[in-house]
Amino acid sequence: MKQEKAILAGGCFWCIESAFRNVPGVIEVISGYTGGTKENPTYEEVSTGNTGHYEAVEITYDPSRISYGEILDVFWRQIDPMDAGGQFADRGSQYKTAIFYLDDEQKRVAEASKQKLAEIIEKPVATEIKKAQTFYPAEEYHQGYSEKQPGQYGRYKYASGRSPFIERFWKDKPRTCPIRSKGV
Repeated sequence: MKQEKAILAGGCFWCIESAFRNVPGVIEVISGYTGGTKENPTYEEVSTGNTGHYEAVEITYDPSRISYGEILDVFWRQIDPMDAGGQFADRGSQYKTAIFYLDDEQKRVAEASKQKLAEIIEKPVATEIKKAQTFYPAEEYHQGYSEKQPGQYGRYKYASGRSPFIERFWKDKPRTCPIRSKGV
């Protein structure tokens, strides 16, 4: 089976990781850090906003079951793409949104997807498209957090404003990528 990777930053990595956990064609989702200057950063270091890293996820997927465009469509529907200062209750550069492309084709698809989204929402999209850098997995206690601590995670996702925003904002908007995979 062929596998490909996608690296996405959408604010709190717990929420983005959880959104992709049960998507058909997604093989693995790892929370971590990317885009900064410090090697092997810790959560405490990234949380200061001084390392240049984003909280992000690395998604391994089967491209015969889900396309990169479909991955991006799931991603867009988990964030506030207009927010340039972080996501929901999480503020700062480490919580900004970004798509980290791994090759020219991912860059092309990401740019087209962002353009389509801007047309749908009729507002500027703050999410950056950047060349991928080294991805550092986060500490083990962050991995699968929504499954390890479902009550705490659910309360956080709601109280942060993410759940209410997703339900309200994305409710009637069309997708940025035609869906070809069943169940996505």
